[in-house]
Amino acid sequence: MNRAALVALLLLASGVAHADNRAAPAPDSAGTRGPPGPADNRRIVGILEVRVDGVPEEVKERFQRGLEDQVDTKHYWLASRAHVKQRMMQSTKWTEGCIVGPCLAEVRAQTGAELVLLAALTGAGTSFGYVVTLVRTDTGRVLQQESDRCDVCTVNEAMTQATLATTGLLNNVPDKLPDEAADQTASVNLAVGRIERDLAAHDRHTTHLGAALTAVGVAVAIGGLALYFTQDSPTYAAATAAAGGALAAGGVVVLSF
Repeated sequence: MNRAALVALLLLASGVAHADNRAAPAPDSAGTRGPPGPADNRRIVGILEVRVDGVPEEVKERFQRGLEDQVDTKHYWLASRAHVKQRMMQSTKWTEGCIVGPCLAEVRAQTGAELVLLAALTGAGTSFGYVVTLVRTDTGRVLQQESDRCDVCTVNEAMTQATLATTGLLNNVPDKLPDEAADQTASVNLAVGRIERDLAAHDRHTTHLGAALTAVGVAVAIGGLALYFTQDSPTYAAATAAAGGALAAGGVVVLSF
């Protein structure tokens, strides 16, 4: 092969490589186009539902794109509605309409999402509002929610506010989600402990009361008997002894409960 042919071959190879580099899809802002891998510690948040009422349908996609631009990609990977829907179509346990409750465990199993996002954007005239909600997929319970309404604004302004509210919710998610089961158990244990302490205090009070009644009753009965035998059997002494005996018997009854 002569020198000219070799140079032409090298230029051709360089051109092909350059074309391949230009054709290669650029990675997204998170550095990967797919879900996080095993070595990726980012949380997956799935957009489960975006509902609009009184605003154009295109607002759904605009809201999602705005959220993708604003989300902290160092900590979160945002699974689009299309991605979530595609993954859930592969499940034999999934039913459309699940937005809260234990059924979200299947979303977690299929997508790996720790949280799902529900968004509602509504409008009428110049009045627009939004509700954005983060729901845990492990418990199916609402973690955080933000809502607002403006009477004089545009749909773009309302959508921007909804986007900022959503990113604010994500920024406030704790590094470790609360252990709701443990918290509930701790609350129950606290309540039971308080009841046990109250019962113990009541028992101590009852014991002290019964012992006091018994001691006083015995003392009164002995005093009455002493008067009865030393004072020529007066009637009041017998009554005193009887009263003391009744008081002592009452103390015994109290101690038995």
